[in-house]
Amino acid sequence: MPVYEYRALDIKGKSLKGIINADSVFAARQRLRETNIFPVNLKETFVEENKVPAGRSISDFFKRVSLHEVSVMTRQLATLLGAGLPLVSSLTPLISQTTNPQLKKTLAQIKEEVNEGNSLALSISHYPGIFSPFYVNMVRTGEASGALDVVLERLADFSENQQALQGKIKAALAYPIFMFLVGSGVLFFLTTFVVPKITGIFSEMHQTLPGITIFLISISGFLKSFWSAIVLIVIGSFIGFRYMFTKTLKGQYIWDKIKLKTPLFGSLTHKMAVARFSRTLGTLLESGVPMLTALSIVKNIVNNRLIADSIAEASRDVEEGQNLSATLSRSKLFPPIITQMISAGEQSGTLEKMLYKVSDSLETEVESNITMMTSMLEPVMILIMGLLVGFIVISILLPIFEMNQLIR
Repeated sequence: MPVYEYRALDIKGKSLKGIINADSVFAARQRLRETNIFPVNLKETFVEENKVPAGRSISDFFKRVSLHEVSVMTRQLATLLGAGLPLVSSLTPLISQTTNPQLKKTLAQIKEEVNEGNSLALSISHYPGIFSPFYVNMVRTGEASGALDVVLERLADFSENQQALQGKIKAALAYPIFMFLVGSGVLFFLTTFVVPKITGIFSEMHQTLPGITIFLISISGFLKSFWSAIVLIVIGSFIGFRYMFTKTLKGQYIWDKIKLKTPLFGSLTHKMAVARFSRTLGTLLESGVPMLTALSIVKNIVNNRLIADSIAEASRDVEEGQNLSATLSRSKLFPPIITQMISAGEQSGTLEKMLYKVSDSLETEVESNITMMTSMLEPVMILIMGLLVGFIVISILLPIFEMNQLIR
């Protein structure tokens, strides 16, 4: 159904703005007049259903809805429902105060569908680019249990927790990455543009040069002559590896295995995936989602096919009557301490709380490991950059020292 943006006046002459769904412009005007709103300007806008596209353009990047915006909207909706407002009445102020045009139009469509008798879960499931299967199933459970506001609060808490962890990781890695990029740029500039001008003086004097200087001149000449080809090769290799590791099933398995086996970073990736599994499963179970449904959702968000296969196998075993901890313990991807804590939760009837404890413990380890790694990376990177710059300086100064000795 088309969406129309309008500017209108009410019966008191007050100016209004808003969005309305209707089959046509005429139908939109009629619906507004029935509510004593008289349109001054009415134009059609378009709602993209945010289905996963084959490729993203630059415009798609600016149109997308961020996780933070969805989290804020979720908490606001939970607050309004908790205050006793009906669902449709709660959606109305959300539409007016949402600043993202894409989310505003999507909420208008959702409100229209809910007003027509659809459930909120069914309505938001039509926009998988904004609302994940995890989100939809949580909402569906909240509607079925009559505690939608509580479930939405849990959803907002979960989303904010994940964003906070990602923010800490990005903040910790920002400085080392910045140092690497700046240092690489400086070294490339020195080697490609500065060194040839200085070493050109030596070649004009026909002086026998030290081996280290000859090596530097060779590197400099190679980079200066073929830097464009090197850049193209690097970009082409990146695109090729990206396609192989993200677009092919075999490549995805290889890449996910590499991520788990890489020294230092492999351990972090593993802990983050298991922490995401534990927190998401705990949130789903606490909200009343059945175990099998929860496992089918969780396996799609761990972002690792090897771990996802282990969860799928666990789901089949649980369906046959086995305990979750027993089937996870057979997988080498879930450490014994984790499966023992899950087993204790199953036996005591506090599986959800135990999953939260597992997640909290792993996330704390991830944060401390990242802090330790970044504190080690900074001096190592400074040392490497210092050695490379020192190599360039010595390579240039050695011939100059030899010239001074000859003059004496």
